Amino acid sequence: MNGTVAAGYEPVREQFAAVVAAEPGLGAQLAVYRYGRLVVDLSAGMAADALTALYSTAKGAAHLVVAWLVQHGALDLDRTVSSYWPQFTGEGKEELTLRDLLAHRSGVIGVDGGLRTEELADDRVLADRLASQRPYWRPGRAYGYHAFVIGALTGEVVRRATGHTIQQHYQRQLRAPFGLDFHLGLPATEEPRYVPVQPATESRPGAGSDPTSLTAIAFNQHATPPTDLVEYGNTRLVRALGPASSGGVGSARGLAGLYAAAVTGLDGRPALLHEQTVARFARVHSHGTDLVTGERDHFALGFEAQPQRYPFLGARTLGHSGAIGAHGFADAELGLAYGYTRRRFVAGGGGGAPENQRLALAAVHAARRADRGQR
Repeated sequence: MNGTVAAGYEPVREQFAAVVAAEPGLGAQLAVYRYGRLVVDLSAGMAADALTALYSTAKGAAHLVVAWLVQHGALDLDRTVSSYWPQFTGEGKEELTLRDLLAHRSGVIGVDGGLRTEELADDRVLADRLASQRPYWRPGRAYGYHAFVIGALTGEVVRRATGHTIQQHYQRQLRAPFGLDFHLGLPATEEPRYVPVQPATESRPGAGSDPTSLTAIAFNQHATPPTDLVEYGNTRLVRALGPASSGGVGSARGLAGLYAAAVTGLDGRPALLHEQTVARFARVHSHGTDLVTGERDHFALGFEAQPQRYPFLGARTLGHSGAIGAHGFADAELGLAYGYTRRRFVAGGGGGAPENQRLALAAVHAARRADRGQR
């Protein structure tokens, strides 16, 4: 294990050491920022600056962009998607608002017959396929995780409203000015730092799904062949194009820095988002059971509802996990930004790995102890 922690964050290092000791050969990274200062920077089994596929953490980056565009009046949450994107119509889709889309309520979670990797990798191609697709439930009446498609859907709204893609906005507003090692579109020059993701030791993620279920459709398991998440993340085309649903590539420093830049501020620079914007996008907008994952109260606006999964986090927390087991978030009340990456899938796949509970809790406890010590 390598890296450093600031005084008071030693328990985080202890928890990280226990995680990597319990899973021999696991490559992992952990980074924590407090009010924009790096207080935890740890790695084991991979270099601290190594990059790997972080899958749906891309959704967090994409929807930080959407939040910024709403904040600046370029997007209106209560306008219909079809008013931006006229081709997105049929079977109730024309009534869907951007707010409902961000809350995973469109019902357009995939396409009949499935999608090829080349289509999943290209948001523009994917949006064209989705525009005429029948929804799998009445839009706005229920919600379910749009695993591979939400970034293409919201991204098409962004492109038509602003003339630029989510990836372009992300590069200009976040990645470049803050120097973030998190990418929606990995340049070829950075490929030497990429370390391939590995399958779980016990099972392949996504295996065994009923091909007729909403879960299978959302995760493209009804395609021929079904999408293999390990192969998908290790495909250069996916990394190069950076699809806004599933194509995040980065390090733990980059993932934590992403949320610090947007929510708490980073390296002396103010946060990209206002407090009111963070609060607005962090509120749960889809109550009840997610039809795809089975989770309760799963989504805020574009982000997973963090306190539902991590009750020790504050109401003004934005974050999202990735299928490999990665997780990133920022708690505005604590001024804490967190990023955890691993290169091996958790058995069964899907969402943040279980160790995020103990790692994030240790970071939160350390931050609160530091606050008490200053009184």
